[in-house]
Amino acid sequence: MNYQQTIAYLYEKLPVFHRVGAVALKPGLENITALCDALGSPQTQFKSIHVGGTNGKGSTSHLLSAILQSAGYKVGLHTSPHLKSYTERFKINGKPCEERVVVDFVAAHKSLIEKIQPSFFEISVALAFDFFAQQNVDIAIIEVGLGGRLDSTNIINPVLSIITNISFDHMDLLGDTLAQISFEKAGIVKAHTPVVISETHPETAPVFLRKAEESEAPIFFADQIYSVHSLALEDGKRRLKVESNLDLIPINEEVEIDLVGSYQIKNVVGIWQSVKVLNQLGFHISRQAVEIGMANCAKLTAFKGRWQVLSETPMTVADVAHNYGGLCETIEQINSYDFDRLHLVLGFVKDKDVQGILPLFPKNATFYFCTFDSPRALSVQELVYIVDNFDLTCSFYRDVTSALEAARQNATLKDFIYVGGSTFVVSELPEI
Repeated sequence: MNYQQTIAYLYEKLPVFHRVGAVALKPGLENITALCDALGSPQTQFKSIHVGGTNGKGSTSHLLSAILQSAGYKVGLHTSPHLKSYTERFKINGKPCEERVVVDFVAAHKSLIEKIQPSFFEISVALAFDFFAQQNVDIAIIEVGLGGRLDSTNIINPVLSIITNISFDHMDLLGDTLAQISFEKAGIVKAHTPVVISETHPETAPVFLRKAEESEAPIFFADQIYSVHSLALEDGKRRLKVESNLDLIPINEEVEIDLVGSYQIKNVVGIWQSVKVLNQLGFHISRQAVEIGMANCAKLTAFKGRWQVLSETPMTVADVAHNYGGLCETIEQINSYDFDRLHLVLGFVKDKDVQGILPLFPKNATFYFCTFDSPRALSVQELVYIVDNFDLTCSFYRDVTSALEAARQNATLKDFIYVGGSTFVVSELPEI
């Protein structure tokens, strides 16, 4: 099989969460354990960092990769879902694996795949572990797929665990309270292994503290140790000031970041503490490496879709935020801009509470609702039915491109166009 045939085989043979939703999940670690046992336990052959949370885990993973790359390490990076190509899930020093890696892996292990019948995500995780082991990476950053406790990535024994934040998402699978969701996320905390929590919340902190105590794991609430403030946004980068909240670690430093979303401020405190912990563990990450990595993350890791500016006249931004917490941050940032009219190009998957999300957006905006190429996409007919309950100025489109074209035709140079609502919407933009 060539690459396209191989991908078609995986999509046809294995249930894919990002295409069909929860029915694709196979809870438990039995399949991934069986796969990796057959592969010679590749996940034990490299050091790793485990990154979980609701929002910010992708940005945190890429920022850490960029910093470690800048410090001279050979860094594996496994994230999901991909935007354009499946190979994006398997990067080394920011470069996706070659297509032949996927082809050769599936060809070599086709009988194993058909025997175990794993999910699409399980085979992706196994492929990542095998690839990183074969390439002899110094360290791999492994992003949790969903939850944590029963996530397929949770068979690694990392040197550091990071939990970015907790918000409401996938409640049908993880629980409908923040405490329940944080219990699942806390499943990545390992015995005697430090864990960094990027954002403290009164409902989730006790869960993390209890899990850390049970695991005898050093725990650090990064936002209690550091504060980060935005100073300016210029030349495609955001300048930040990092200050200490503890007298024991006096610090007042400035740094630039090329991921300009204001919500990245919450991720930076976790990054700052994680670098400190890694250096205490024996890594050698200089201040210069931190500066270079943060200022050039998008370029060093080929990271896309996070407050990505598509044009400046009119200002047009795409972002993959798709749950309540992420969209709250996004709308706050939109409101920080000075513009005449707001145009929103939005699409959603079927398992999102669209009726709960829509009130977050300004009612005086012009809405361009669209669908996209996925079985999980809300169709135009479904969108019309949902939106009928709201008094909005809106129109409907059968694809993302035509919706964005309509927004651009209606916008003046002083307007603002936002594209999002789903990772799928952003992935179908030709500019990405």
